[in-house]
Amino acid sequence: MRSFHINSFGGPRSLIIKESEIPQPGRGEVLVRVRASSLNFRDLPIFAGQYQPPVPMGRVPLSDGAGEIEAIGEGVKRFRVGDKVVNSFLPNWFGGTLNTQHEQWVVDHDGWLTEYKVVNAEILVPMPSHMSFEEGATLSCAAVTAWSALAGVRAGDVVLTQGTGGVSLFAVQLAVALGARVISTTSSHEKAPMLRRLGAHAVIDYNATPEWGDAVRELTNGRGVDRVVEVGGPATLPQSMKASAVGGEISIVGILAGYEGGVDFMTMFMSRVGFRAVTIGSRRDLEDMCRAMEQHGIRPVIDSVYAFDDAKAAIAHYSARNIVGKVVIQH
Repeated sequence: MRSFHINSFGGPRSLIIKESEIPQPGRGEVLVRVRASSLNFRDLPIFAGQYQPPVPMGRVPLSDGAGEIEAIGEGVKRFRVGDKVVNSFLPNWFGGTLNTQHEQWVVDHDGWLTEYKVVNAEILVPMPSHMSFEEGATLSCAAVTAWSALAGVRAGDVVLTQGTGGVSLFAVQLAVALGARVISTTSSHEKAPMLRRLGAHAVIDYNATPEWGDAVRELTNGRGVDRVVEVGGPATLPQSMKASAVGGEISIVGILAGYEGGVDFMTMFMSRVGFRAVTIGSRRDLEDMCRAMEQHGIRPVIDSVYAFDDAKAAIAHYSARNIVGKVVIQH
């Protein structure tokens, strides 16, 4: 079997391929023939050597994978040989409140940019039956983050999403499936038709309309939205608060717009908005989301698919950030 390993920090060129024997599963474990993996924003600081906590040298990168069970160890009852599976993002969070130090792929365990992988059967869930391996490989991080960011959204609510990154696109699709009305922002009018095809009821070009919080208010007859999936961070948070209804909630997911900007405490307090930091999600969240996607026939938006041998090119393409949807590596 072949695996990519981080040989030094500084970008995709630092990856090397190593060959090794195919491992065998022990008690409670399964052998997964990994068929696809995908990239997330966290992978960029990992490759650059800037991720916290630090990543040990030699790790196999990438946190999201999909494949099929090739062998099972003693005592495994969750799966059978041939089952198609995806992995949970946090290997030791199965459900409920995250009240312990969570483990992470690449930091605590080798990741999924490999042809075969032995894992505890408990960290896997069945892949939605209508999806390809390439589609299934996009779910573990971005899709579950979107699902968690929408927790509590009900039919008739209004949800605001930002941009066309992986989390945001999943948020549009999942919010529509939950019965919500969706307003999306984007950097250009060229991306608006795609957001509407996914189910967005209205799209705002934030470059043409810098005060997009006011535009959201106008679209909601002055009321504001019930939930914001906040991926921009300090630079977009003031507009998100302006766009929110009294008693609404902002799910804080990321800082894609950078660290500059911000808002003072009194502005946050007087907004009467709830703020919640989203930590991906548990295995239970992944299971619930996969069932919802299967029921509604939701398919991930994929920007591009690269061959396993072209993994470095895939990472370089993703690093340029000129993408719409997920970048996938086919194993």
